Amino acid sequence: MQQRTQTTATNDGLFAVGSPVTHWSVQTSNPVQYEIQACDNLLDPANSVILEGTSGTGPRRRFVVTDRVVASLYGERIRAYFDHHAVDHRLLVLDDGETHKSMDAVLRVAEALDDFGVDRRREPVIAIGGGVLMDIVGFAASLYRRSTPFIRIPTTLIGLVDAGVGAKTGVNHNGHKNRLGTYFPADRTLLDRSFLATLDTRHISNGLSEILKIALIKDARLFDLLEQHGADLLRTKLQSPGGVGPTPADAPLEQRLAARGLHLDPATEVTERAIHGMLEELQPNLWEKVLERVVDYGHTFSPTIEMHALPALLHGEAVAVDMALTTVMAEQRGLVSAYQRERVLAVMERLGLPAWHPLCTADVLMDALRDTVRHRDGKQRLPLPVGIGSAVFVNDVTEAELKAAAEALAGLAAGVAR
Repeated sequence: MQQRTQTTATNDGLFAVGSPVTHWSVQTSNPVQYEIQACDNLLDPANSVILEGTSGTGPRRRFVVTDRVVASLYGERIRAYFDHHAVDHRLLVLDDGETHKSMDAVLRVAEALDDFGVDRRREPVIAIGGGVLMDIVGFAASLYRRSTPFIRIPTTLIGLVDAGVGAKTGVNHNGHKNRLGTYFPADRTLLDRSFLATLDTRHISNGLSEILKIALIKDARLFDLLEQHGADLLRTKLQSPGGVGPTPADAPLEQRLAARGLHLDPATEVTERAIHGMLEELQPNLWEKVLERVVDYGHTFSPTIEMHALPALLHGEAVAVDMALTTVMAEQRGLVSAYQRERVLAVMERLGLPAWHPLCTADVLMDALRDTVRHRDGKQRLPLPVGIGSAVFVNDVTEAELKAAAEALAGLAAGVAR
């Protein structure tokens, strides 16, 4: 008679198999909570928000990482802030830009953390910069002593609405976008739109691309806002008159609108809806156990296009090209009308975003799709828009379809250029 293998739950919660035990099964959980807070004037010495949320006694110390552009604009204010609060600090300045998003940069941060002697329980690392900088610092923090808390302070729009609110960290490697990385959310992300005032227009457009992504796949109201106010948002760099909150006179009306998810100020509503929409998708699937993710819209072909085009294309620009291409694909499948496609491309133009790039060739696009299939467990899981504000996943895109869509998009782009 065959002996039945016995599985028992022990008092310590482990599952043991056999007698004597030959197999143990460990089940655990990893609950995560992180905070995202909008706040004006973070570097004002009277504002202590950056230093909140830590416990312990003894002298306060902080290790701060930024990039050359941010250091040139805000370096003196950053140092003055910590001096004012009597915080011993070191400011590490990294090279900026996608071409410097490498493992070398991560190791440089790790070595500097060692030199500083950071206390990983009481001294969170602070990253002040754009998406590239935050990805590097987050990756280093996830590796240093196997995890060191960190705080993100995004200074770009793409960092504020996208890279700064999720859990991913990473660097480019071996010619591939974000090939090395971890899931490691910052304990806190502090959002201060006043940083955007020093960005050039192109980098505002870069961030608006990720906002447009959320609009196209899940928020028609957000698309309408971009359609109506996009040019002004670009011109004003999403700066709200009077800061983040309403004026006292506007407060009652603002409260009534806010109860319906609306705002008097388009910049506030646009950023809030973009962030909320992203977090709605991330919270139930933070570790990406489910691979059908609508927030992957615009990120099927763009990683390959972006890496091939470096440094000519910014991340959001490559995403825009991807979204334009997949909008045309959706039109050819009958998911989007010609009128809706015209609206999408017109909004891209209004936001200063490209809708086409010479790298939109069948060879490049198929290489990108093959790499995406490997990343998505053997299926394309390609999000395509359905009208404006919804999406569907497809798994049957062919090379002929990609070629036809790319050729159609090139013709549309040429027509716009004329």
